[in-house]
Amino acid sequence: MLKRLLLSALSIMSFTAAAAPAILVYGDSLSAGYGIGIEQSWPALLARRLEDSRLHYTVSNASISGETTAGGRTRFAETLKRVQPEVVVIALGANDGLRGLPVLQMRMNLIAMIKAAKTKQARVLLVGMQLPPNYGPDYARKFNDSFATVARAEKVPLLPFLLEPLGTTFDNFQADGLHPNAAAQPKLLDHVWPALKPLLR
Repeated sequence: MLKRLLLSALSIMSFTAAAAPAILVYGDSLSAGYGIGIEQSWPALLARRLEDSRLHYTVSNASISGETTAGGRTRFAETLKRVQPEVVVIALGANDGLRGLPVLQMRMNLIAMIKAAKTKQARVLLVGMQLPPNYGPDYARKFNDSFATVARAEKVPLLPFLLEPLGTTFDNFQADGLHPNAAAQPKLLDHVWPALKPLLR
């Protein structure tokens, strides 16, 4: 009898976990936990906040260090099929900018991923990136404006700059000066949260 009750409880727990809607975080090293423990990354902290807030979502972090929008686009359909998310956070583009890749192509890749998510009835948050002028003022302006252009065209909410709360304070970054350290991850989550929360139901 006890064994049967335990098996029943485990089945209910498994069903509940499986039935919980998913949030897909789809980014690059800034979301993948580069240089820190994956459990310290802002998507992992998001999972804990959801649990603490009694918001029954799972978080699937499919971010890959070094990923471009082109690379993300090639694996997006398979990721959507596997995760079946209710909410998608697209945080790609930083590596396009660092490599000086064509801005128009980046826009088209972002639009393609947003449209693909919409076909699966997923709600999308687009997270932008900003480049400093030393990448060339014309290129930096076109790059920086692209995220707002895409968000307007696709009518999705935009968080303009993921790293905005970190500023240029060295203590927020690892030795390379590019990647946020573990202590900065809660700041990133606090920055993302107000834009993400309205998409949760």
